[in-house]
Amino acid sequence: MQYQSDCFMIERDLQKLIENKLFKKKIIILMGARQVGKSTLLRQIMQGRNDYLWLNGDELQTQNLFDHASADRLLSEFDGYRIVVLDEAQRIRDIGLRLKLIADSGSDIQVIATGSSSFELANKVNEPLTGRKWQYQMFPISFGEMVAHHGKLKEMRMLPQRLVYGYYPEVVTNGGNEVEILKFLTDAYLYKDILSWENIKHPDKLQILLRALAYQIGSQVSFNELAQMCSLDAKTVERYVNLLEQCYIVFRLPSYARNLRHELKASRKVYFYDNGIRNALITDYTAPEIRQDIGALWENFVIAERMKSNEYNQRWVNRYFWRTKQQQEIDYLEEFSGKLHAFEIKWNPKAKAIPSKTFTTAYPDTEFHVITPENIADFLIPTSPN
Repeated sequence: MQYQSDCFMIERDLQKLIENKLFKKKIIILMGARQVGKSTLLRQIMQGRNDYLWLNGDELQTQNLFDHASADRLLSEFDGYRIVVLDEAQRIRDIGLRLKLIADSGSDIQVIATGSSSFELANKVNEPLTGRKWQYQMFPISFGEMVAHHGKLKEMRMLPQRLVYGYYPEVVTNGGNEVEILKFLTDAYLYKDILSWENIKHPDKLQILLRALAYQIGSQVSFNELAQMCSLDAKTVERYVNLLEQCYIVFRLPSYARNLRHELKASRKVYFYDNGIRNALITDYTAPEIRQDIGALWENFVIAERMKSNEYNQRWVNRYFWRTKQQQEIDYLEEFSGKLHAFEIKWNPKAKAIPSKTFTTAYPDTEFHVITPENIADFLIPTSPN
């Protein structure tokens, strides 16, 4: 079942960033999961223009156009257009080399390419397009974008809804159909790029792995334990997790270790880019007020939304969690400008959160913050560059 989204009514944060990079003699690459609104965003940017050509990499005609084509041939096909949009560019063989030909031709044509799987597109364009591209990542709609759309007060009232159903554009703009839409998205659509990849031999095991990861958000992840749950070997589990990352379904948070012998140095947590996808995988749409996993759900929401905020505000940070063998832990760390910032994430604003003396002694200059629903807006909508 397909849905018509009204997300064009929501101004996305990436729009101005991309518009400011047009006609700078570089290819623009827009990456992100399927159905996050990449095509909708570009159509919004193209609105009112009649000088662009839209090509779909999923179509055989487009694939044939680029197959073994020279720069002169491609430019002749694009003659009369100032912008060429190449949607789902990862479907085109040797796309990086083809885009390099265009970039090196000296043409004034602006090419914008989108992709939903970085293991196909990014690997194809990163080396050929070194120094020749601007690359951006697009996420599901963010808390900040919704605040800009209809105000902070309304979005804060919607927070319980977002924790359960997430921010995919179709979910946000089709109230009442959330469960059906999420089922459509999680029934292999989001990871069809993985399933179509020739080396994926156990699609049923991939589903089991996704559910196992969904139950373990906020906890350390062991590939050996996951392998036992999924009847796979640990290396295959790690490869599947890598592919899920490259399709923008999950992301990893590594452990931070610098000074202490008992710090965990090679551990990781896995989070979902979107709470709705996570909940759909375990078919749990219970209200936040009565959920047993509300702490983990809130943690996933806060860290994913902070990632969106950092990316869209071009605030480049290193991200970690911290834990010792004695179970002392900090939920989330950011490192930038040579300084650490530590965050404890609590659903209950009255919950006590005091960093351990072990941490404060080892890292005495670290700023410590507690993030709750009461100050989440300040955390996600910064008023200064940092």
